[in-house]
Amino acid sequence: MGMVYVVGAAKGGTAKSVSALNLAYSLAEVGKKVLALDMDPQANLTMCFGVDNPSEVEVTIGDLMLDVLEGEEQDADSAEPRMDPKEYIWERNGVDFIPGSMMLSAVEVKLRMEMGSERILKKIVDDVKDDYDIVIVDTCPSMGLLTINALSAADRAIVTANPQLLAMKGLQDFLKTVKKIKNRINADLQVEGILLTMCERRTNLCKTVTDEVKEAFDGRIRVFKNCIPNTVKVGEAVYYGKPLCEYAPQSEVCEAYRSVTREILSSMP
Repeated sequence: MGMVYVVGAAKGGTAKSVSALNLAYSLAEVGKKVLALDMDPQANLTMCFGVDNPSEVEVTIGDLMLDVLEGEEQDADSAEPRMDPKEYIWERNGVDFIPGSMMLSAVEVKLRMEMGSERILKKIVDDVKDDYDIVIVDTCPSMGLLTINALSAADRAIVTANPQLLAMKGLQDFLKTVKKIKNRINADLQVEGILLTMCERRTNLCKTVTDEVKEAFDGRIRVFKNCIPNTVKVGEAVYYGKPLCEYAPQSEVCEAYRSVTREILSSMP
């Protein structure tokens, strides 16, 4: 049975989607079978996989979620068979993924009108996760029902944080939400760790905030030993629609993601 990891943050600008992409490929590099799932209406992860226009994708995760919702509304005897998520999985150079699109915004509106809607994504994930070692879910930078769905389906949460003061506030907000989901919906959910990204190691602010985060959570929540440096290589790789292991395999930032991957694997059950 595959482990489900959510990569999340309460604020944008934390390299969340880039981290989801590069962790997926770093895991694939060491032989893991990986599925990535884009739960952000902005579809940044989908575009990182080289899909130029996610709105033109015929079936995305939003369509699959609507299919589950509509199926539950029908009478059990007359309901048509649900769409099989396995038929709508894309593949790019060794990593499978299910695209996202702006349709997720409409899905979130519909979720607000449904009882028990926080478990809709879990039904889809449960259909596919046994075929993979790891499922990585990229989330939107908010604490709405899409993110709640992702956390309700997850085993572990990886929280990305840019070591700046406002980003640290978002880190606290996300961790509070994880705690609520664990207490009320998904008792198996755990925080895998806090991943510090976009680190300007030469600046005093970055060093100060990084030290504060490690001190604040020491012994309670793991802060990954390896930080992700801020480098132009990341933006270039995104522009060309490639993961770092293809665009700049010898770069410092690529090796940083590989090191974080080793940390994740070391704590897998």
